[in-house]
Amino acid sequence: MSKLEINHLSISFGSQKILDDITFTAEEGEFISILGPSGSGKSTLFNLIGGILIPDEGSILLDGKEITGKRGSISYMPQSHALMPWRTILDNVLLGQEIAGKRDEKKALEMLGKAGLKGYEKHYPHELSGGMKQRVSFIRSLLSPQSLICLDEPFSALDEFTRFEMQNWLLSVWQQYKRTILFITHNIDEALYLSDRILVLSNKPASVQKEFIVPFKRPRTEEMLYSAEFLKWKQDIYREIKQYSL
Repeated sequence: MSKLEINHLSISFGSQKILDDITFTAEEGEFISILGPSGSGKSTLFNLIGGILIPDEGSILLDGKEITGKRGSISYMPQSHALMPWRTILDNVLLGQEIAGKRDEKKALEMLGKAGLKGYEKHYPHELSGGMKQRVSFIRSLLSPQSLICLDEPFSALDEFTRFEMQNWLLSVWQQYKRTILFITHNIDEALYLSDRILVLSNKPASVQKEFIVPFKRPRTEEMLYSAEFLKWKQDIYREIKQYSL
């Protein structure tokens, strides 16, 4: 189970209000993308969900239990892969499990194999490409015991072709394991291609201005990206975001 409830979250840094009355729900197994202007507070929202920050107002519930200000309730993947250079690939993906007091090497090896990383288990991060490092980081998130995964622009540093390859890989893994995912991105195409729903935040102080329920069936295909319907949805979301970016 991994239903997330965000209730009226607000936070200020000094005299500047960053988030204002943020409210939404993420259902079990749902993939939600969060879009908004740069600096609107998307990463701050993730820091609140992860318990790194404490809100001035509001609460965060996971499966009905309050996790406001509590760390260790979610799995978090930042923009950079954040792999430990002195640990092997296998030891990196098992880090979350080790912190939780268990180590399932069999499952880790199985998932590395499915990610095209068989034979790299004893390699170190500097020996892998950018896309491979991101796969390792995501597998670490999946192997962690937490059922909710927050992904903060995980593919932003990748080239276009590698990014699309990683999007497809992410979808295939998510459809198999069905974790609840919150995904921050600035890329509208990416949000539409991956998500069940898209939440658009305003500029600071950020609030949820609009929700888009993505109509495209799964599995998603590359042809979808060039369809007239996809373009229309992209334009609608772009117009929504643009009015808060001026």
